Parts: sequence; structure tokens; C-alpha cells
Amino acid sequence: MAGPRHSWQCVLELNSARQILKGSSDKFGAAIGRAADLRIGTEFIHNEHIDITSSSSERIREVAEFGVTYRITNSWSAGVMSLRQPIELPTGFGPRPSMSFFLYNQDGTQGIARPFLDGTPAVGQRGAAIAEAPADMPKYHVENAWDAETNAPSHNFVYDFDVFRFCVRDDWQQVLNHSSDGTVLSGSLEDLIEAFSAGCSIKLGIAGLCDSLTNPGEDSIDHEVFVQGGSAYYYMEQKLFMIGTHPVVRIRPAVPMRYSSDAWDFGWLMIRTDGHTVYRRCDPHTLHFTDHVSQHGIRWFVR
Repeated sequence: MAGPRHSWQCVLELNSARQILKGSSDKFGAAIGRAADLRIGTEFIHNEHIDITSSSSERIREVAEFGVTYRITNSWSAGVMSLRQPIELPTGFGPRPSMSFFLYNQDGTQGIARPFLDGTPAVGQRGAAIAEAPADMPKYHVENAWDAETNAPSHNFVYDFDVFRFCVRDDWQQVLNHSSDGTVLSGSLEDLIEAFSAGCSIKLGIAGLCDSLTNPGEDSIDHEVFVQGGSAYYYMEQKLFMIGTHPVVRIRPAVPMRYSSDAWDFGWLMIRTDGHTVYRRCDPHTLHFTDHVSQHGIRWFVR
């Protein structure tokens, strides 16, 4: 019996040393630049990665969704898990409600930022922290750590998964590309509205979304952030289209992508076809929300 039909393909596979086994970084990056959806598959041993006190050496295969993707200077790609609460395998959830914003670069280097959601008072100070891997986990290599004991700790690391499979669904169609002031560069608003009216899903590539995270005195790095849209609206007389997005995780652009203090946040976007963008930002340390208005060039994709 044939397996289920699907549109996913593995375009890059790494071994535990993060050497390329199949595909290529170029093929992966080209797909991300076309707004491809991303899922990454890994494999690991239960008592090496989940519970080192367990007698179970069962192999586990994970395939995780990365709802936010990045294309940096048209040469580097990364993805962020934007919807994940921590799972405590195999029974339920972790002890504290939080988000697990895992970051995976195309070379297999990883990071995690964890804003806690339960309102427990935090006592730590922001800044560099002691970088320590969990005890008795030789496959876990911590590069650096930030904001320990605050409401939003993060660290960068590599876990030597047995395999990394970068899988994409590369079937979005670009129908409109406009500059930050709404000037149409290619495609047309009419094509977007036709697809929207027919019930198509919409995805956006937002240029320069994370520029405000650039360190003072440094030049911003060219980048594009991809995230799917949700509810959308069209003002038929004004010919103005707008959409609210799924949650987005912003990280200061770099090669490779890394977490650090005051270099990331999360929230939601409302974007219009005249480039007008409102970012409803959640401060990960306080969980307070503020709205920020900016203008961006946008590429609009439909499926």
C-alpha cells in the first residue's frame, strides 16, 4: 500500500558532526527564500537527551515545526519554533508554562529562548551568565548563556543529534512584491485579492523587520523574516489590503543567528499593502505589550 501523498522534501541532511550527508545549504536557502515551510527532523536516545536517570535507551525521532524562518544577506538561513510549549516526554508538559523558542541554523547550531508565562517573580540580572551544559549529557555543548534566573533566559548550544533533516514544503506562489512605501515592484494587488477571495492561505516575507534590534553604532544586516498570515481584510474602495500574522519571534540578524541579552523578542504583526506595519511587541522579561509602527517592503505569497 502506498504511503500518504504529501508535498514535503528533505533538501539538506546533516550527520551528528553536522557534516552534509545529502542536499546542500544552497538548496535549503533557496527554498527558504521562496517562503517554504520548514520542519526539521532529528533523532536521539531517551536516556541521553530526555531523562539521563532512565534505563530506557529507546531511540526517538522528532520532527518539529519552525513557524518563523530567516534569510540573512541572501546567504544564510535559520528557523525558529514559534508555537512550542515545552513537552516533558512522554507524559505531558514541563513544570512551568513557557515558550520554547528553539532556533536552528542551517549548519545545525542551535539556541533557545524561554519566556516564562506564569508570572512567577524573577530575581536574576540581565547579561552574560555561566554557560553550563546539563550534567552527564556529553552530547550537549553550550556556547554561551544569557539572562539566567530572569523571566526570559536564553543560551546557544549544539546538541549532537544523530541526524538533522531539513524538510521543506516549497509550494508558495509569490503574487506581490512592494517597497516600504507600497510601490509595486512585481506582481499585482489584484492577484493577491483574487487568491485571498478564493480562500488561499497567505504568507509574508518582511524585509528589515529586526532592524531595531541592531546594536547602537552598528550597521543593520539585510534580512527577510517569513511568517504566515491569519485573518485578512480588504477595503474595496481604498484598494487597501491588511492581514494579522501568526506569532513572530524577532532575533538580531547575524551569521549564524544567536540569542543574547536584549537581542530578541516576540509578538504579532498587522501588515498592509502600503508597507504600514504595526508590531505588537511582548517584552519577554515583563510580558508587557507595546505597539510599534514602521514601514517595510513585503513579499506576499499564496497557496
